[in-house]
This record gives sequence, C-alpha cells and structure tokens, in this order.
Amino acid sequence: MNKMIKAVGLAMLMMAGVAQADPQHPKIGFSIDDLRLERWTRDRDYFVQSAEQLGAKVYVQSADASEQRQIAQIENLISRGVDVLVIVPYNATVLSNAIREAKKAKIKVVAYDRLILNSDIDAYISFDNKEVGKMQAQGLVNVKPKGTYYLLGGAPTDNNAKILREGQMEVLKPLVDKGAIKIAGQQWVKDWSPSEAMAIVENALTANNNKLDAVVASNDATAGGAIQALAAQKLAGKVAVSGQDADLAGVRRVIAGTQTMTVYKPLKQIASTAAQLAVQLVRGQKPAYNAQMDNGAKKVDSLLLKPIMLTKSNVDVLVKDGFYTQAQLAGK
Repeated sequence: MNKMIKAVGLAMLMMAGVAQADPQHPKIGFSIDDLRLERWTRDRDYFVQSAEQLGAKVYVQSADASEQRQIAQIENLISRGVDVLVIVPYNATVLSNAIREAKKAKIKVVAYDRLILNSDIDAYISFDNKEVGKMQAQGLVNVKPKGTYYLLGGAPTDNNAKILREGQMEVLKPLVDKGAIKIAGQQWVKDWSPSEAMAIVENALTANNNKLDAVVASNDATAGGAIQALAAQKLAGKVAVSGQDADLAGVRRVIAGTQTMTVYKPLKQIASTAAQLAVQLVRGQKPAYNAQMDNGAKKVDSLLLKPIMLTKSNVDVLVKDGFYTQAQLAGK
C-alpha cells in the first residue's frame, strides 16, 4: 500500500513538473567558468539579450575558476527547475555526476565553447578550435618561417587547449620535420593566467639565452604575459607572438606591433546562436548541426562556427562588427 501511495505521489509530482514547463518561455541556466574575464562578460550579455528576445528567462552563474563552485551552482540551477543548462566548463572532466542529475530531471544540457567530456550532453557549440590553433601557428609562420619557437599552451583543465595544440602542430610539425623550426619547449598555463605565462616565458628566455623567434600563445591573456616577459628583455615586437579572443588589450598590442595576431571569434554570433539552440532543444525543434564531436561518452551533435584571423591589416573588421569603436582601439 505504501509503495502504491509513493508511486501515485511521484506520478503527481512528475505531472506537476510537466505542467510547469512552458516551452514558449523556457528557463535557461547559464553556468560560466569565470565572469572576471572580459571575454565571458560579453558572451553573457549577448546570450541574455538573444534569449530574452526568444521569450526565455536566463539565470547566470559564475564559477570564478572553481570546479567545486561550478558543480554546486549547476546543482542549484537544477533545483530551480531550469529547462536547459548551458555550461562553459571550468574543468571539462568533473561534471559527469552533475549532468547525470540534470538528465534525470529531464533538463537539456549544452556545452558552450568548451566540450564537456565523458557526459551525456545534448549539444555542443563552439568555434572550430582546431582551426583557431592552425591560424595561431600560421600567423607566426607567415612572419617567422624559420627559427626557435616556444609553445605556451592554455589551461590543462580546458579541453580546448589540447584541441588548439593539435591545430598548432598540424602547421608546425612539417616545418619541424624539415628543420626549419625548432621547438625550444612547451608548457601549459594554469587558468590561462597572464602572470604564470610571464614567468614561464621569463624562464624560457633564460634557458635559451633570449634566442626565441616566436611564442605560440594560445590566447590573448597568455600573450599579454609573454609580451611582458619579452618587453623586460627589450624583445617585444621582435619575437612573434600569437593570441586568441580579440581582447581589447590584445588588439591594441596587434596594432602596436608587439603581438603578431589574434583570432576573432564573433561573440555575438556564438552567443545568439547558442541561445537559439537552447530554446530549440526545449521546444523539441531540430538545430542545424554541422558536426559531431566525440566527448568520450558519445558523439555529440555540434555546431562549429568559423573564426577569423586578425592582424594589423584587418583589425577594422572589429569596428565594422560593432565589437569595438575606433576610439577604443586607439585607447581614447
């Protein structure tokens, strides 16, 4: 009898949950790695604006670079009864249990810009990170086709950092094999930290008697740290340095000539497309996927967008896109 009462109670709760769900006004939980970084505040703003235009309500959480905090926040969003979770993972490998709970609660899960590993997620949206890595290496090879390179990777907890390295090596390995380029060393940078990147490049310069021709930095934050180390040795602008994200400081360095290139990923495009994707999943519609990515648990339906290589010659695309004003680029 008790079992029967429990079963009826559970069925009533499930029916109540179904009744509360409103596909026309879905509730989206947006869990972001670290809103202290300029990049993610832009994503948040574009995402919320696009989602609200589609009738959705967005609850935003920032993990501030803590995997424990992110797990707790995801659990909180699940308990608040969101219809879909959109997650920028701090650590792509530790969210399996939280995502299992989300799936039990019939909540859709989208990995945003970084693939969540070993979990049953519904979709992944990002720019083509292998292509970003290829652009980073090619941008440096264009100006330093021969010489000594140092590989400054991203955070070891970020799966994208490894995909970027794959793309970088696709360009560099043939040149290494024929002796045009020598790789002096390589290191991952915890939390994409500029200060750690600076310390790593200081040590690399010491170990190589300041004889470095290029630093393959995997984003603009680490590029900034690398360039600080180079500047202290009066090498800024002489050593080629890559980047990614088109952070304002990074773009200004590209204009000044101390950073060789960055990769522009139109954030309005990824954020608005991700908002649309999340809403489509709640409404039972079929998003326009163009790839599948293996996350260790399944082949995840994916939408990969095209990045743009930025050098001094084409930074005006940022002004045309409304990403920055001319005054901002000029530092006024």
